[in-house]
Amino acid sequence: MSNSSSITQFLLLPFTDTRELQLLHFWLFLGIYLAALLGNSLIITTTACDQHLHTPMYFFLLNLSLLDLGFISTTVPKPMANSLWDTRAISYMGCTAQVFLFFFFTSAEYCLLTIMSYDHYIAICKPLHYGTLLGSRACGHTAAAAWASGFLSALLHMGNTFSLPLCKGNALDQFFCEIPQILKLSCLDACLREAGLIAFNAFLFWGYFVFIVLSYVQIFRAVLRIPSEQGQHKAFSTCLLHLAVVNLFVSTSSFAYLKPPSISSPSLDLVVSVLYSVVPPTLNPLIYSMRNQELKDALRKLMSECFQPYTAHLPLQWLQCTS
Repeated sequence: MSNSSSITQFLLLPFTDTRELQLLHFWLFLGIYLAALLGNSLIITTTACDQHLHTPMYFFLLNLSLLDLGFISTTVPKPMANSLWDTRAISYMGCTAQVFLFFFFTSAEYCLLTIMSYDHYIAICKPLHYGTLLGSRACGHTAAAAWASGFLSALLHMGNTFSLPLCKGNALDQFFCEIPQILKLSCLDACLREAGLIAFNAFLFWGYFVFIVLSYVQIFRAVLRIPSEQGQHKAFSTCLLHLAVVNLFVSTSSFAYLKPPSISSPSLDLVVSVLYSVVPPTLNPLIYSMRNQELKDALRKLMSECFQPYTAHLPLQWLQCTS
């Protein structure tokens, strides 16, 4: 038996005990991680470099990509390293940092998705007031509020979790440091504290969700009144992309934390955790760039400018063949 002061490391749940499968998981997660890094980095670079994308919508999209980069960089590299080196260990301070950063990026992203729904509401329902309600200063303040809310939420959860004495070993049934798994190691009955945390998160996140739903009810009512079919299609395309991102993030994280204990198992918890901690940051860039013509055009322009110095010295016959 040990308490939290004597714990120097935690043991994470391995994906498998077979060495060949461990290496397979490493390469799989490496591919997913590189895809997330590439997709989000391209969105950040494109929106920052292209003057035509310096609008509130793309400013918030840039912040979302930054949060996604931090989110997936918090959860994926450590299990990748553990699979590669055949170990389960994570230091106490490393686990503390992982809990803090996980809730920081999660809370800030949910808050930012809510702000993005408000941006769409103003753009479609009150277009004449768009510049007034969402000027550069207002965008900066709302984005800062999202990051600040993530910081405060993370500080609260980290302090609440690691203030408990831990005396039930140091093995976690998860591939990263997750609060419910850490509370299971507490010497005290942490049911009430865990229920309080879940209730707080549920109240906050469902408050965001209700705001998003109400915003989109007003948006769809306004879109249906647009006389131009092309205008309706453009508005629906933008809104449906955002709704797809919100649904992916909310549904997976809600199921992970609110599923009944009767259906909980280490293998199911592992799969669900991968769905809400790895999949959304990887798919968000694809979802936003798939039907966003402005973003695709800006990306093509950026890529052509980057490769222009290399193609300038090629023979004319080669350029004609490739064009």
